[in-house]
Amino acid sequence: MLKKTLVALALGGALMGAGQAMAADYAIDKQGQHAFVNFKISHLGYSWLYGTFKDFDGSFSFDAAKPQDSKVNVTLNTTSVDTNHAERDKHLRSDDFLNVGEHPTATFASTAVKSTGDGTADITGDLTLNGVTKPVVIAAKFIGEGKDPWGGYRAGFEGSTMLKLKDFDIQKDLGPASQEVELIISVEGVRK
Repeated sequence: MLKKTLVALALGGALMGAGQAMAADYAIDKQGQHAFVNFKISHLGYSWLYGTFKDFDGSFSFDAAKPQDSKVNVTLNTTSVDTNHAERDKHLRSDDFLNVGEHPTATFASTAVKSTGDGTADITGDLTLNGVTKPVVIAAKFIGEGKDPWGGYRAGFEGSTMLKLKDFDIQKDLGPASQEVELIISVEGVRK
C-alpha cells in the first residue's frame, strides 16, 4: 500500500510539474567578469569613443520554449563609467552628462519580450538614466546555455540599443555626429 501511495504521489507531482513553465532565474555573473555594459559614441564624426560601466548587477528569467515570458532587471552604478581617460571620466560623471551626484544609479526593467526570429528577440523595457525614465528596445541575441565546469548552469545573451542623449536630459552638445550613443550589452547568467 505504501509503495502504491508513493508511486501515485510521484506521478501526481510529475503531472503537476508538467503544466508549469520551465523558466529559470539567473543572476548576472559580474563576479566572474562574464558580463559587460559597454557603449560607443562618435567623436566629432572622425572616430569612435568606447567606454564601459564596471559596476552593475542584475538578474533575468529565461525559458527557451517561451521567450515572451522572459524578464530582465539591471541596476548600474553610473559612477563606475570608464573610458580609459581619467579627465574624460570625471567630465562624464559631472552634471553635463550622467550627473552622478544626483543620479548615482541607472536601472533597466523589462516590460515585454517579443521573439523576432531564431534566437533573437526585442526586449522592451524602462530605462532610468540621469533621473529620466524612457522606454527603450534592446535587440537581443541568445548566445547559448548549458552546464559549466563548476556544477552550475549558465545562459548568455548579447544586445544593443541606441539612445538619444537629449531624451535622458543630457544637454551637453557634442556636435551633430554625437547625438546618440550605442549601448552594447553582453551578459552571462548563472542559474539560481
